[in-house]
Amino acid sequence: MNERAIAARVDFNSLRPLLDDAIASRREFIDANPASNRTSSGVGLEKAFRLFNGFYEGWPNLALDIYGNTLVVHDHSDGGGDELIRKLTEHIQSTLTWLRASLVKKKNAITQNKKRGEMLFGNQPDRKINEHGVWYALDLTINRDASFYLDARNLRKWILENLRGKTALNAFAYTGSLGVAAVAGGAHEVTQTDRDHRFLNLAKKSLSLNDFPIHKRNFIAGDFFPLVARLKNEKRLFDCVILDPPFFSVTPRGKVDLLHESGRLINKVRPLINDGGILVAVNNALYLSGADYLRALEALCKDGYLNIRELIPVPDDFIGFNRVGKPITDPAPFNHSTKIAILDVKRKS
Repeated sequence: MNERAIAARVDFNSLRPLLDDAIASRREFIDANPASNRTSSGVGLEKAFRLFNGFYEGWPNLALDIYGNTLVVHDHSDGGGDELIRKLTEHIQSTLTWLRASLVKKKNAITQNKKRGEMLFGNQPDRKINEHGVWYALDLTINRDASFYLDARNLRKWILENLRGKTALNAFAYTGSLGVAAVAGGAHEVTQTDRDHRFLNLAKKSLSLNDFPIHKRNFIAGDFFPLVARLKNEKRLFDCVILDPPFFSVTPRGKVDLLHESGRLINKVRPLINDGGILVAVNNALYLSGADYLRALEALCKDGYLNIRELIPVPDDFIGFNRVGKPITDPAPFNHSTKIAILDVKRKS
């Protein structure tokens, strides 16, 4: 046995009990309501959840997600861990026997294909999941992430329950899950915008899965800054604006910097919100503490035209139950670096 194989075996012996604890702590997701979460073949799940958050649960370079019957391995190491990944995948497959496929995404790989994901076993990853009774289309290799953000599950539920009869703009929509939740919750009209039309096409697939109508006018591909300017010029107003941007992005038309300028984007969209409307503000900057973000929001509220209604927590399974690691910055009063706030909006006369 070569040195690398020996090291992998030693590492796996340390990792295995952490994986077993993580699986045991998530039994409610694996076993709950089996009749409503089984696939048409009667095997496996149709839900999505985080199976292991290594940063918090004892193995910082590793995160494992379940999407239906597919295991997604997020490898954040500097490389050389193929044997360890093989061992942990075999172990999980032997424990969760309904798994039909697995892929690994290597964050620090050289090629885009490895970053977006390569199959470990199975022929094809799952193409859809069901959450709170709503179907969402997946393309697990469309990007470096998995096309569907697990940390936003509670936010999707909030949107599902609070936007009936309202109009909504989902800015930085990505694959549109928040907008799809709004449609499923009975929103009157939902406009989704993103720079990449491929991501918006996945949002359309989600609507089709639920037999919701697709209106071309409600999908706008383009840069955020000129799109917002155009909507203002058209005097468009929405009952709710959902603002969930990447933590940092630079285009020829503007810059997104959630660490240093979170309030700037909020002020950009405020003129688009009806009096008595809602702003959903998400900040996922890892190095911005929860206290600093809350202070930034409170500063925006001083003029009386914004008011913080509530904070939406990230689901416990996404963070991890047996937490031995500590966050880089303290997220309190939020429970994770994905900081989600619901704000009530008044319009200036």
